[in-house]
Amino acid sequence: MLALTSDIHTPLHNWRAGVKLGLLSIAIVTLYLLKSPVLLAGAAGLTALLYRSFGAKFAAQGLRMLKPLRFFLGFILLWQVILGDAATGFAIVLRLATAVSLANLVTLSTRLDDLIDLVIWLASPARFIGLSPKPLALSIALVVRFVPVLLERANHMADAFRARSTKRPTFYIILPLIVSVLEDADHVALALRARGGLDGAFNP
Repeated sequence: MLALTSDIHTPLHNWRAGVKLGLLSIAIVTLYLLKSPVLLAGAAGLTALLYRSFGAKFAAQGLRMLKPLRFFLGFILLWQVILGDAATGFAIVLRLATAVSLANLVTLSTRLDDLIDLVIWLASPARFIGLSPKPLALSIALVVRFVPVLLERANHMADAFRARSTKRPTFYIILPLIVSVLEDADHVALALRARGGLDGAFNP
């Protein structure tokens, strides 16, 4: 469930995790400095070309990871259109979609172990005040891996509800989604315990 790294090998898989995250930070800051929808559309186009350069299957995989955002982005655009500021709405949607796509690109091309090692290294100064960076590293890594999975699961639950009812799948899917999250948390806890606890999670 946590293996969101793409099986389709790309040149990015050979890059160090720190380099990719550094470039991602620069790219996202640049996106938020851009105000023109035209420039943001150009950035979105370049991101799409980058995905496509790694093959059609890889591009399709990246597109599927954006699927859970479609309703959220659609709502933002509709709201801005209602307010009479469609240009801002398009800018926000393009900025968010591009930023998430670039983040997904890092996720697809970075192993979980590499991400954990990077966070441990970044948080290593915390040892001087008596704090272990391992819990922080594991927490961040799990959030990065779990959020897309949970969004996709919520989307599947909503589709299943629509297939069985004419009502909108609003609060009806919240309880089963919470139950599934708790089950996943139990499975992860059991897996950590089987490997010797938190320290065992960082030993192959």
